[in-house]
Amino acid sequence: MWIRILAAVAVFVSALIHLEQWIVVFQDEPIVGPAMLVNFAGGVVITFLLLFWRHWAPLVLTVLFGASTLGAFLISTTPAGLFGVHEHWTGWIIFTAAAVEIAAIILGLAGLAMERRRPLAPRQAKASASSQ
Repeated sequence: MWIRILAAVAVFVSALIHLEQWIVVFQDEPIVGPAMLVNFAGGVVITFLLLFWRHWAPLVLTVLFGASTLGAFLISTTPAGLFGVHEHWTGWIIFTAAAVEIAAIILGLAGLAMERRRPLAPRQAKASASSQ
């Protein structure tokens, strides 16, 4: 469960950073601006799913969320940019966002690996009841 909590914190921090960046920088950008808001909303939903739904899907969403947001930023740092946005590796908020997105990827994968090895309690109880 602690991996899910850490993953939820990573996703939520990333979501908050995207909201802050929308407010400060991207509010008037026609494509990236709305994408930042969708990223914020998606991050909040994934955070709650990680904490309250004991299923593999929120962990997969966590990995995809981290990979897609980090990937979009990396594309925006290329000379071509992302929809006209050209970012740079400067400022604490950029490095914080990258760190929590990498953490989300790693924690999501670790959570999937750990929960796959350890069956959930109801299945164990069901298996032992059927063997008697």
